[in-house]
Amino acid sequence: MRVTKKQINVAIIGYGYWGPNLVRNFNELENARILYCCDLREERLQEVKNKYPSIEVTTDYNEVLKSKKVDAVIIATPVTSHFSLAKQALLSGKHVWVEKPMTQNSREAKELIDLAREKGRIIFVDHVFLYTEPVKTVKKIIDSRKLGKIYFFDSVRINLGLFQPDTNVLWDLAPHDISIMRYLLGKDPAYVSVFATSHVVSEIPDTAYLSFRFKDGISAHIHVSWLSPVKIRRSIIAGNNKMIVYDDLESAESVKIYDRGITRRKKSVSTTMGYQYRIGDIHVPAIEVKEGLKSAAQHFISCIQGNRTPLTNGTEGLKIVSILEAADISAKENGKFVEISYWTEKSSPR
Repeated sequence: MRVTKKQINVAIIGYGYWGPNLVRNFNELENARILYCCDLREERLQEVKNKYPSIEVTTDYNEVLKSKKVDAVIIATPVTSHFSLAKQALLSGKHVWVEKPMTQNSREAKELIDLAREKGRIIFVDHVFLYTEPVKTVKKIIDSRKLGKIYFFDSVRINLGLFQPDTNVLWDLAPHDISIMRYLLGKDPAYVSVFATSHVVSEIPDTAYLSFRFKDGISAHIHVSWLSPVKIRRSIIAGNNKMIVYDDLESAESVKIYDRGITRRKKSVSTTMGYQYRIGDIHVPAIEVKEGLKSAAQHFISCIQGNRTPLTNGTEGLKIVSILEAADISAKENGKFVEISYWTEKSSPR
């Protein structure tokens, strides 16, 4: 006899920039149902009612918390409200999905993790790119050791806008690339150096260059900006055997593997200083076109149904916040390398 898993009822809090994408994707899942959409703006809720008549709308978050039918709360509000909303949801016995970054600081993130553990509930942090097919493909290639020894990770994420009063470009854009970097390399950076500048709004950095050092010698660099006339989403992972270029804006050929590298000859050649350059083929793997957010939503629901820990769980979210805190310190100290302090069971977050 086939066992049917319980359908998970969710409420989505915040119908701003990312909210419509969340509503659309969760609405398409067979094992989930959206009961509520909550926002403070009546005109935004009217849009929800026009598109999804079956979803209840409300401006009162307490209505969601009091509902015994709601199993999970999806929080897509400004980062300043993440901690408060997530804490109330956990106290009400709900599972929590929270947009990146998880919280404004590591102490808040740690408190949410402890509370979720106490209540036996799941925290999911929406580092959505880890659920995309191109990033999963790159991860498989790296783990297969086809690239050889990894030299560096280099990423650019720039566009024009969105300026926000409660955050800066580091906390807005860098979490994407930091989460991708950690996932692909399978390790955490030890130190970070940041040069950040504020061109438009004083004291709110809109352009930043991050450099990371790992204990095993790998280096990584991330460039983020709200002030680019063009949109670029590109990463390079270089190894001593092969190299990968991942371009998120290239839907048909988002991942390219380059059989290129440099080797040192035994006998020095003056024109190349003893190095030989290898220029081989370029391989473009076939990658399924699948929306990462839908995969993330399905993963969240499946983890609730199976009582499993998500890939992007609270601890993972805490690590990203800890890296961002160290990045802020470095930016204020003109690019000084700052050691990243990660929380462990034997330590306390800042």
